[in-house]
Amino acid sequence: MKRIVWALALAGTVLASPVLAQPIKIGVTIAKTGPAASLGIPQANTVTLLPTEIGGQKVEWIVLDDATDTTKGVANARKLASDDKVDAIVGSSVTPVSLAMVEVAAEAKVPMISLAASSKIVAPMDDKRRWVFKAPQNDGLMAEAIATHMAKAGVKSVGFIGFNDAYGDGWLAEITPRLEAKGIKLAATERYARTDTSVTGQALKVMAAKPDAVLIAGSGTPAALPQKTLKERGYAGKYYQTHGVANADFLRVGGKDLEGTVLPAGPLLVAEQLPESNPVRKVALDYTKAYEAKFGAGSLATFGGHAYDAEVLLANAIPVALKTAKPGTPEFRSALRDALEGLKDVVYTNGVVNMTPTDHVGQDDRARVMVTIENGRWKLLSATN
Repeated sequence: MKRIVWALALAGTVLASPVLAQPIKIGVTIAKTGPAASLGIPQANTVTLLPTEIGGQKVEWIVLDDATDTTKGVANARKLASDDKVDAIVGSSVTPVSLAMVEVAAEAKVPMISLAASSKIVAPMDDKRRWVFKAPQNDGLMAEAIATHMAKAGVKSVGFIGFNDAYGDGWLAEITPRLEAKGIKLAATERYARTDTSVTGQALKVMAAKPDAVLIAGSGTPAALPQKTLKERGYAGKYYQTHGVANADFLRVGGKDLEGTVLPAGPLLVAEQLPESNPVRKVALDYTKAYEAKFGAGSLATFGGHAYDAEVLLANAIPVALKTAKPGTPEFRSALRDALEGLKDVVYTNGVVNMTPTDHVGQDDRARVMVTIENGRWKLLSATN
C-alpha cells in the first residue's frame, strides 16, 4: 500500500532545512467582492491561517481582490507574475476568471492552482494548461453523482437553470450526456446572470415543461434565486444544486426554500459525519476547528477548504522543487510545476490526490459525497452516490 502523505498548514507544515533568505512568493487573486464574494471571503480568511514557512523556507502570501471580474483577475495575475515575481499563483474563485488566467500563467511560466470548478480549466491538456492545476472537484465528477442519484430517485425528466457563463456552460455540457445515458430527459434549459435580481421568466418556462426535478447550476448565494422563485411559483418537484453552493451564506439566503435539496459536495462539508475510517476526516476536521475558532462556529465553507487544499499541494511540492532550484527563478517555477504534477497520495480536506501529466486535479470518488439540506443544515446521504 502506498504511503498517504498530507501537509497540515495549521501546524506549520514541513520544517526541514534552515530557513533560506529568499522567500517563496505565492500570489492569490480571489473574489473578495462581487457576485462570488461568498466564495472568495472564506478563501481570503483561510489564507490568514496558512503558514509563513514551508520546508525551511519563508513563504510570503500576496492576496488581491479580483471582484469576480475577468479583466481584473487577468490584471491581478499579470501583476503578480511580472511585478511581484511570484513563484505560484492561486485563484481565482470562479470559472470565467480562472479560464482567462490560464493564458497569463502559461505566458509567464508560473504554476497556477485554480479554486474554481470547471474541468475546462485543466482539460484537455495542452501547452498552456500544463502550467495549471485545480483544487476543487471537476464538475464532471459531481455531475455523475447527480445523475446517478436522480436515476435511483425515479427522476425521468429534468429542467436546467444555470449561469449564462462558463460555469453554466460546463455543467450543461457535463450533465446532458449523463442524463441521456440513464434515460432521463432534459425537458427545459434556461440561463441567467450572476447579477440578476429576477428569474421569473426562466422559472415559468421550466415549470411549463413539467419536469420531475430541477437542477440549478450556479454558485454562491446567486444560486438560491432560481430555487426561491420556483418555490414561490409552486413548483413541487425535486431540487438539485451543484457543489458551488456549499457554504453557510447559501443556507442563510435560501432559508426554508432549500429544505430537501440534494447536491454533491466535498467531504469537508460534512467532515464530522464521515466514518472514522475515511482518510479525509482528520484533515478536514483539523481545518474546520482552526477556521471556526477564528471566524466563528458555523462559518465553514468548502470554498475556503479549496484555498487550504491549494496550500497542501504546494506544501508537498515545494520541498521537492527546492532540491533543484532557488525561489524567485524560472528554474524554481518550472521545478515546482513538475513537483505538483508528480504528487501522489496527498490527503487534503476534499479528497486524496494523485496527479499525472494528463490529470491536474488528481481526484477520485473520495472527493465527493452526496448531501441534502435538512432543518437548515447539511446532512450526509452517501459517500459517493
